[in-house]
Amino acid sequence: MTTPASAQQHLAHIGVVGMAVMGSNLARNFASKGHTVAIYNRSPEKTRAVMEEFGAEGDFIPAETIEEFVASLERPRKAVIMVQAGPATDAVIAQLVDAMDEGDIIIDGGNSLFTDTIRREREVAATGRHFVGAGISGGEEGALRGPSIMPGGPAESWETLGPLLEDIAAKVDGVPCVTHIGPDGAGHFVKMVHNGIEYADMQVIGEAYHLLRYAAGLEPAQIADIFAEWNKGDLDSYLIEITAEVLRQVDARTGQPFIDVIVDAAGQKGTGRWTVKEALDLGVPTTGIGEAVFARALSSALAQREAAHEAGLPAGEVSTLASLGVDTQAFVEDVRRALYASKLVAYAQGFDEINAGSQEHDWGIKPGDLARIWRGGCIIRAKFLDRITEAYERDPELPSLLLDPYFKGELEKGLVDSWRRVVVVATQLGLPVPVFASSLSYYDSLRADRLPAALIQGQRDFFGAHTYRRVDMEGTFHTTWSGEREELSY
Repeated sequence: MTTPASAQQHLAHIGVVGMAVMGSNLARNFASKGHTVAIYNRSPEKTRAVMEEFGAEGDFIPAETIEEFVASLERPRKAVIMVQAGPATDAVIAQLVDAMDEGDIIIDGGNSLFTDTIRREREVAATGRHFVGAGISGGEEGALRGPSIMPGGPAESWETLGPLLEDIAAKVDGVPCVTHIGPDGAGHFVKMVHNGIEYADMQVIGEAYHLLRYAAGLEPAQIADIFAEWNKGDLDSYLIEITAEVLRQVDARTGQPFIDVIVDAAGQKGTGRWTVKEALDLGVPTTGIGEAVFARALSSALAQREAAHEAGLPAGEVSTLASLGVDTQAFVEDVRRALYASKLVAYAQGFDEINAGSQEHDWGIKPGDLARIWRGGCIIRAKFLDRITEAYERDPELPSLLLDPYFKGELEKGLVDSWRRVVVVATQLGLPVPVFASSLSYYDSLRADRLPAALIQGQRDFFGAHTYRRVDMEGTFHTTWSGEREELSY
């Protein structure tokens, strides 16, 4: 460790609390851009380990106490918290508030629930300090090389933090992948929905792999080549790119495809569930994201799945592509198109939820800005985010991303027919495709002239006098079902 901050000849431009991989990588990112960085961890051993391994990379000021850490920061002090979300974050915030002065800025860079961020911003603001909830996407590599950053909080804080965050953010066409999202919890809300889109994106890619493997009968290495080829076109994205890498990997111990030695039970840390819960509260149908969350939950219900397998639940007459008269090459292309269409639905639903949340909390979020900063650094970065940016530039009030002329045109290029064929084949073969199928149903519901909700309203009025509206006149109505079936108006 170096000498105490009181003996330092200079002060840090910014500090990072929490020296696990994400925190240490973020600190190294700041240092690589020429910034002096104060670092602190509750366990000094971790701080020492970071200095021993990476101290030569830049100008770091290590601290063993929170007071020493704060004293090493230039004013207004700026400290990024990179610790576990929840009580640990609250504990660090309390320590920093006590040690800092009015006008200093505390930044939570973890995956905190946005309602916690709203509470924290209010509590910290009452002390005269500033609090910023900043979503940071890109994983460990992004934190080090350039993430996508989604900061909320006071606009005054953004004026101070903006240049620092722009320095470390990913760049696309020279534009930093960071912008001020909005007040209080806006940044963490957007990051939450970003992760929800990520859930749907990953699940539908998994479904595409599953169909190519078990319907088309292709081997992982062959499928890897297919995904690599897809990554050269409309599906160009980080997740498609790494999918090819995972499928091409061979297990060193067994010589088997790596994918075959992984237990098929997907974990989750909560942001997907939060996205779906909030969508329910806002009344936004994020069906693809919801099915992706449920698919992970079902995959992890190993005892239940094993019991169902042992019970021999009937699958019907499971066939092959050949027995269905389906050409393998044509099917592969149908899967590509269905994947593209389902991904569009996932992003459309995510932006719908962000718009609804922004209206609910009066955040003033600009969806086009989000598409722009998601083009680099983050997990869901994809080629068509350029098109999404353009869509919201054309119409900032776009009712649905699927209604933009470009994406509507894409759907008219045969995507929908391929989508339907894929869902039909999967159903015939007994292969689960929850996101493919639910996304197609969402699309059909969105475009339908009439939905069965009319019958539901009739049923609700019958058993609960919940009333209904008519298509041919204004007002609210109720039929006296148990009496003369007279229609009453209200």
